[in-house]
Amino acid sequence: MAQFNAQPLLGVGIYAVPEAARLTGVSTGRIRRWLRGYTFQYAGEEHASKPVWQRQLPTIDGKLALGFLDLLEVRFVDAFRQRGVTWKTLRAAAEKARNLFDTTHPFSTRRFKTDGRSIFAQLANEATGEPALIDIVKTQYAFNKILEPFLHGLEFDESDQAFRWWPLGLKRCVVIDPQRSFGQPIVNKEGVPTSILASAFRAAEESVAAVTGWYEVEPRSVRDAVEFEQKLAA
Repeated sequence: MAQFNAQPLLGVGIYAVPEAARLTGVSTGRIRRWLRGYTFQYAGEEHASKPVWQRQLPTIDGKLALGFLDLLEVRFVDAFRQRGVTWKTLRAAAEKARNLFDTTHPFSTRRFKTDGRSIFAQLANEATGEPALIDIVKTQYAFNKILEPFLHGLEFDESDQAFRWWPLGLKRCVVIDPQRSFGQPIVNKEGVPTSILASAFRAAEESVAAVTGWYEVEPRSVRDAVEFEQKLAA
């Protein structure tokens, strides 16, 4: 059974698995397997795969829930899985990074950009037959090329832990902040959920002016909210 940190829900962000899938582009089935662990058959025997990391939140009303840092870990793990890095390597990297950075969510720290390559390089020296891992650690440039989309728009606190995500970029209006609206995507200045503004935009026959009047928001907030929601739906 997974262990949970005894911490208040406020300020952590709360995401049901379908919402986490919508925000990360990772399927609900994969997210559930990564958070719960799963069993599989190999050589006629049943084996268990433990959760990839310790999630922030307990099960809520019988359903899995993710915190903000869990959301970021999902994005990171997916990026490296898409490059062919094995689960064995990812688990080993997570364990090394947890001990080195002293955090339960090491992939969502700024330090992973500077120290992550050395962790994977050490694993590459220990491992055999994993060309994807060798390619990743050849140069810092190759490693950063994978991390850059993941790190885009993240803000980090004094402990180097990510605490806010601007999915369209730091100069745009849309923010995902676990301290606000339980971490749901909102426009920063007015605090209105992007889903509401995008829905209103459709109802207003794509009139930005109408939505700005209804919700007393700036036109750029409406445009960014619509762009963000359209990207999620694509």
